[in-house]
Amino acid sequence: MPKRFVVAASEFTDLPRFPAGFELAEALTAAARHLHGTGTPDDTLSAAVELAVRLLPGAEHAGISEIQRGSRLRTLAWTDEAVRFAAEPRNGGGREPHPDWERLWSTPVVRIDDSEADGGGNALSGLGLRSALSLRLRADRRRLTVLTAYARKPQAFGEDATRIGRLFTAHVSLALDSATVREQLTEAMRTRDLIGQATGILMERMNIDAAGAFDSLVKASQRENVKLRDLARRIVDVNTGTGGRGVGER
Repeated sequence: MPKRFVVAASEFTDLPRFPAGFELAEALTAAARHLHGTGTPDDTLSAAVELAVRLLPGAEHAGISEIQRGSRLRTLAWTDEAVRFAAEPRNGGGREPHPDWERLWSTPVVRIDDSEADGGGNALSGLGLRSALSLRLRADRRRLTVLTAYARKPQAFGEDATRIGRLFTAHVSLALDSATVREQLTEAMRTRDLIGQATGILMERMNIDAAGAFDSLVKASQRENVKLRDLARRIVDVNTGTGGRGVGER
């Protein structure tokens, strides 16, 4: 499960706030450097919400949420608690996506000009947030990731904010993809090393060769319906005295 972050407002002081004209390209380049310099997808998300507040004209708060189609949502990163609760309005104790976000399955941007236009009484107006600019970050058949900027005054987000937001989310998406690939490669290397350690332990314990040890590991994984990686970790833990159950143990 992705971690959740609250980001300190003191970061990214070198970025111009609300860039315009030729400053926009320079600001987006600086933002891209920050995003691509993050180590994990979680770090990328935490950087993105803070950068959104600095880059988007009118933005005071920002958050990133993930919506499952026909299901509830998770808030992955936010700049403050107000944003966390704005993204997760309570309805009978559950967490349901903001109804306007459903439009993001078919359009890249949804803008709320005034949350009190229909008399208020919704999650945004209750928190004093009058404007929202939601931008689709990622989408597939089952999952939608949304970056939303918020402001306490009505009609805070115009065409400039929308244009900059779309450019910015393109950078965030690329950085997020890169961070995800790096994390997957790192995990693959760790898994390979773990399986190698477990195979070596079985070779010594059962007095068999590498092929036989690996085959024994695979069969035990299938028999116990446990992922090969998890079974290998169990064997290594048993060998190092940290607990767990080995191959063939019941």
